[in-house]
Amino acid sequence: MSPVSLPANRLLVAALSLLLTRLSCSSLSVPDIPHIAAYFGTKTRYEEVNPHLLRDVFSVNASVLKPPPTERCSPVHLTAVIRHGSRYPTVKNIRRIQKLSELVRREASRGSAEGWLQDIQSRWEMWYTEDMDGQLVMKGREDLHQLAGRLSVLFPSLLSEENLRRISFLSSSKHRCVSSVEAFQEGLQRRWGRSEVEYGHEVDDELMRFFERCRGYVEGVEKNRTALQEVEKFKHGEEMEGVRRRTAERLGLPHHRLTPDLVEAAFFLCSYELSIKSLHSPWCFLFDESDAKVLEYKSDLKQYWKRSHGHVISSLSSCPLFHHVFRTLDKAGRPRRATEASPEPASILVGHAETLLPLLSLLGLYKDKTPPTASNYHSQHRRSFRTSQIVPYAANLLFVLYDCQRGPRLQLLVNETPVRFPGLESEDAPLYRDVRATYRHLLDGCDFHRECEGRTGGRAPNTEL
Repeated sequence: MSPVSLPANRLLVAALSLLLTRLSCSSLSVPDIPHIAAYFGTKTRYEEVNPHLLRDVFSVNASVLKPPPTERCSPVHLTAVIRHGSRYPTVKNIRRIQKLSELVRREASRGSAEGWLQDIQSRWEMWYTEDMDGQLVMKGREDLHQLAGRLSVLFPSLLSEENLRRISFLSSSKHRCVSSVEAFQEGLQRRWGRSEVEYGHEVDDELMRFFERCRGYVEGVEKNRTALQEVEKFKHGEEMEGVRRRTAERLGLPHHRLTPDLVEAAFFLCSYELSIKSLHSPWCFLFDESDAKVLEYKSDLKQYWKRSHGHVISSLSSCPLFHHVFRTLDKAGRPRRATEASPEPASILVGHAETLLPLLSLLGLYKDKTPPTASNYHSQHRRSFRTSQIVPYAANLLFVLYDCQRGPRLQLLVNETPVRFPGLESEDAPLYRDVRATYRHLLDGCDFHRECEGRTGGRAPNTEL
């Protein structure tokens, strides 16, 4: 075989691989999906955020990349901060599911005419075991395979066959994140038919699990009973009590036997069966859409007051990751001589919802004028802070750096959809120097040691961008 024919053969292998994967993964008809699938908060499938993927998992819309049409621009670097894919429940939720299952089998009304209740009692098996404890599932691996495939189509010059060995990978130490970064790498191998390419990755919890290392956050929010008082009030308030009462009646249980935690366990059971097995579980029929919206709001309250804008320290704890991202972008965007090596094409960082939410908050995104509280549920239906849309499984925050005629530009995408920087809303891809100027106070300040060792409170509202 001549050397000239080798790249062409590899390109053919890559094209055939992508075609076969499309045929095996794409669905001719959208499967049966629970009517409440879009309200599962951080346990929502990525496909609920991007429904077109239900028909074609590799569907890519190149028009989401929006450098100015009046300038010649080309992407030179991608930094992607990605949440792990679909996973099993954690031990805490598995124990709640076990308790709920036993209660329903023992005490729910067997005389009910509801077929779904009969299915739960006679056909549904408690198959979750504690050793699963949050580990990535096969669907989660596919989440990352497919994301890698789509991004390589969206950024062919960066995630190219030639650049495979020049992409850096970094992960949280948690098993589901390590498995996710490996799955992303496998997705690139499949895309280019290059199974011989061996990847490595670095584990860095200082960057990807910063929240554990920030004493001000741990003491001021994580261990502070008053920090989540809005969540506790709502948990025992009118809206949640209505859901609990209706759920108990549908199961034929005495109201006092079904705690708010068990109601939430039933709700999450529907989400787990969908995200792990693509099943429309009989547990889903326990809830109507209004119930699901209440349970989603309860979840959003928790994430808002624990991980996001609710307390200043929650977002400031992400300073190490914020600085790492901008150092990477600085390096990729600086002028270089012709003799210097080209910049790193991409940096892939895999973490948790708890990694993305504080960083998104530090950037000033999804901050409503009125914060969500236990008492304003009915005025919050149009809120932008909806974790179901922001941090589903495989959520991603993409920083795209372009080389343009007027200088480097930066575009932000969340879950493959363009989002504009606060304060720079007139442009999709503002000049990088303008982005740096907007965040100057954080780039020059936001010292992790000072913020995390010097703050033990957490009650103050977030006044960042």
